[in-house]
Amino acid sequence: MNRVVLGVLWAVVYLVVASAPLVVALVPPTQEGRGFWTELSVALGFVGLSMIGLQFALTARFQRVAAPFGLDVLLQFHRQISLVAFGFILVHPAILMVQDPGLLSVLDLRQADWQARFGVLGVAALVALVVTSVWRVRLRLSYEVWRLVHGLLAVVAVALALAHVVAVGHYVATPWKTALWVTISVSVVLLLAWTRVVAPLSILRRPYVVEHVRRQPGDSWSVELSPDGHDGLRFRAGQFAWLTIGGTPFQLEEHPFSFSSSAERPERLELTIKEQGDFTSRVGEIEPGSRAYLDGPYGAFSTELNEGPGFVAVAGGVGITPVMSILRTLADRADRRPVLLFYANPDLGSALFRDELEQLAEHLDLDVVDVLEDPPEGWEGESGFVDADVLRTHLPENAHRRSYFVCGPDPMMDATEQALVELGIPRERVAMERFALA
Repeated sequence: MNRVVLGVLWAVVYLVVASAPLVVALVPPTQEGRGFWTELSVALGFVGLSMIGLQFALTARFQRVAAPFGLDVLLQFHRQISLVAFGFILVHPAILMVQDPGLLSVLDLRQADWQARFGVLGVAALVALVVTSVWRVRLRLSYEVWRLVHGLLAVVAVALALAHVVAVGHYVATPWKTALWVTISVSVVLLLAWTRVVAPLSILRRPYVVEHVRRQPGDSWSVELSPDGHDGLRFRAGQFAWLTIGGTPFQLEEHPFSFSSSAERPERLELTIKEQGDFTSRVGEIEPGSRAYLDGPYGAFSTELNEGPGFVAVAGGVGITPVMSILRTLADRADRRPVLLFYANPDLGSALFRDELEQLAEHLDLDVVDVLEDPPEGWEGESGFVDADVLRTHLPENAHRRSYFVCGPDPMMDATEQALVELGIPRERVAMERFALA
């Protein structure tokens, strides 16, 4: 099925599921004599709760769901839509308390009834979830601790919200309404079982062995893996996977990294990782022979999903990693479609794969435009940052027909995206890969 059609289909499914509790709530019997604001409050609460429940599906890494968008885009949507759902849920009690200030007394849990306690505690758990996610770095929470806290708070918030609905009673007063809330509850449990039990069991059956760990420029490392007892992982050039070193796939410490190796060589996988704290600062300590696991592949950042008569890549720093996978794959396939690479780095010494790019240019129709923030004396190339002027200088005449791939630090990606719009490049021809998935 066409990616656009499949994407629209999943969007419709999301809207239908998100609004389902609201529709069922309106099915008779309904409470009479309630005003517009009370009904709006209940409606927002229902939709917010349904959207929070859907978050479990968005983060379950279902390949078919992520395929039309790319998992990085889906997780970005997860973060943004969670704030919308959070707003809906906060507005629900706020409207009721503005209408009836006497309801502020429910904040005293010692005096409140159980339906109010469930509601207040559920909102408190949701507030804690949002605060620890938005300000994770400021709170100095490690990725692993945050992930554990995030999952527990999400389960607690949904469980308390469902308990609040049941305690209110009216919205489970008929078999149809009871069936809806039972379905939501069971779905959440099944999604948790899939994420924490079924999927890890499948990954456990396909282990890898660390063959080599090589230092690269720019405080980066390339980790080479070989399959242990199976044929390896088939992926599309430019995609990524979650990596677990040692232990089992059931542990919390797993991290997403792009493949830098050719998709034509599944028996020898390579991921290139930059030291940026937590796990990445210890990559150089990984011992050859260590057991590893991969959950993937994911992502729509691929020439196989974004075909064209030629390609333009804009990479910054370690953002060159998925682009190298694309270039190595094109070389293995003897694909002579032209590739123009804008490669942004602080200086030439920190540029990953610089020597290999020169070698690849002998086998590919590849032009590399280096853009250096701190160029050496006598540098005649581009300096500063990738902007519309730099792109305009080097883009070919048929630039609007090529497929574009942009990966690197967020400021660079935002600026490049805006520059491509200014130059009239169709948005549907631009693939973006953002590394900040958590």
